[in-house]
Amino acid sequence: MSSFVAALKLIVGNARVLTDSNATRPYRTGFRYGTGVVLAVVSPRSLVELWRVLQACTTANKIVIVQAANTGLTGGSTPAGDDYDREVVIVNTMSLAKLYVIDQGRQVICLPGTTLYQLEQALEPFGREPHSVIGSSCIGASVLGGISNNSGGALLQRGPAFTQMALFARVTANGELQLVNHLGVSLGQDAEQMLARLDRGEFNAEDIEHDSNRWGSDRDYARRLREIDSDVPARFNANPERLFEASGCAGKVVVFAARLDTFAKEPSTRVFYIGTQDPAELTDIRRHMLSRFQNLPVAGEYMHRDMFDVADTYGKDAFLIIHHLGTRRLPALMNLKRRFDDLVSRLGLAGCGASDVLLQRLSGLFPNHLPVRMRAWRDRFEHHLILKMAGDGIQEAADYLSARFPSSTGDVFECTEEEAEKAFLHRFVAAGAAIRYRAMHRQEVEDIVALDVALRRNDPHWFEAPPSDIRDRIHLALYYGHFFCHVFHQDYLVRKGANAPALEHRLLRWFDERGAECPAEHNVGHLYPAKPALAEFYRALDPCNQFNPGIGQTSKRARWQT
Repeated sequence: MSSFVAALKLIVGNARVLTDSNATRPYRTGFRYGTGVVLAVVSPRSLVELWRVLQACTTANKIVIVQAANTGLTGGSTPAGDDYDREVVIVNTMSLAKLYVIDQGRQVICLPGTTLYQLEQALEPFGREPHSVIGSSCIGASVLGGISNNSGGALLQRGPAFTQMALFARVTANGELQLVNHLGVSLGQDAEQMLARLDRGEFNAEDIEHDSNRWGSDRDYARRLREIDSDVPARFNANPERLFEASGCAGKVVVFAARLDTFAKEPSTRVFYIGTQDPAELTDIRRHMLSRFQNLPVAGEYMHRDMFDVADTYGKDAFLIIHHLGTRRLPALMNLKRRFDDLVSRLGLAGCGASDVLLQRLSGLFPNHLPVRMRAWRDRFEHHLILKMAGDGIQEAADYLSARFPSSTGDVFECTEEEAEKAFLHRFVAAGAAIRYRAMHRQEVEDIVALDVALRRNDPHWFEAPPSDIRDRIHLALYYGHFFCHVFHQDYLVRKGANAPALEHRLLRWFDERGAECPAEHNVGHLYPAKPALAEFYRALDPCNQFNPGIGQTSKRARWQT
């Protein structure tokens, strides 16, 4: 055992330092993408232990990749390959899962391992909610992971995860570890005393500063959404206006805590299910509501008929699990699924995705799970929009939609409570359904190119077929996404034998030509190249390239050497 590993064990205890390759595999393998070699995985139990681990790694010139739930879709919280110039240490923060509700529930302070689900439950007694209530919360994603990646934004009145108030560590240009307190909470001056106080919750209302110039959410998002004639996308990961210290840092600083706004829970909501054969009809609805409605929608989720069908068949088990058991058990079930696949693979009993094949066959034993009217709309219409309104916006939408529909190409119905729940749940399981489709059709599908694309706010051709040189390499194209902000998830199932990386590069060039931005909300990870503004942001945060090097396909070498 090396002296460095021994030092880590002195800090956190023997059981919390993993070095065996089998033991570290779940931590060094991405949720959907990426894997690499690590020296150790360390799981500190306190903020002081986390600080001491960072000190040890910095002194020994080790690379640090901080990871919470490891639910990212682009490999941003795991190493990528074995071509780093220093040894890699993963620091997992899931044991640091405290949060503090402040200002009568209007704000929260979250430590690194706090999950969105945990936050949602803590805010329930206050009648408040976090920025995201379905999506990443269902798979156990951490709050600070969302902040680090400017994630989310499906809820129109809340926007993506963002804050200007955080407590974080950075490595300065001369290689020193520095603790920066921009949390707006007076904790003292000594780093370990500050962290210990925060860990114990030893602060009161008088210690909390209220600076109107520092935001705990993207308070400008609604205005940007309403600018429907702008040729700049509404939200995307490389947006320089929303890169601020911890927000968008992608692990280039180590965030110990973030302070965030919360949002009042809507007392009453209604969901309208819109179908049409003409995408221009949905364009008109979007532009009208964003420019003329006094009340913005709560959410507006789009699904193409092909995606409806794939989610219907290949997302059925996830739908049934969430519907009957709730989201609370989903992270544990997903972890069990991953461990099952790992065990089967190591035993050499089956190929990859054994759990997918098993679950898919089991799901076929259950009866139809979707409402009759949703199936009727699927048969009648190619394009589907699930529109959620709240408060005064309910009547505003009802009046507008009743005057517009039925039309020659479309129609709408107001959902019952059960239909509304199932419509949004059907949309949620779509992403996983594409992965399941690949697992069940490996003879026809080479791979998936999964893009989250932010189109221009003024782009009328949001539903546009790829050029002919792209189409002949695609087995199936699946379109779904967040319609009002023009952020779409486009999963391209690559035809067997085609070159998936080459197809991805061609697709990215095509989106560049259209003025789109990729990625929109999943961040660059190791899949996407960081654009110049984003790469420069990373360099400014981490001049020694000590934390999460290689992110955005940047240099993995010390001090950004090429």
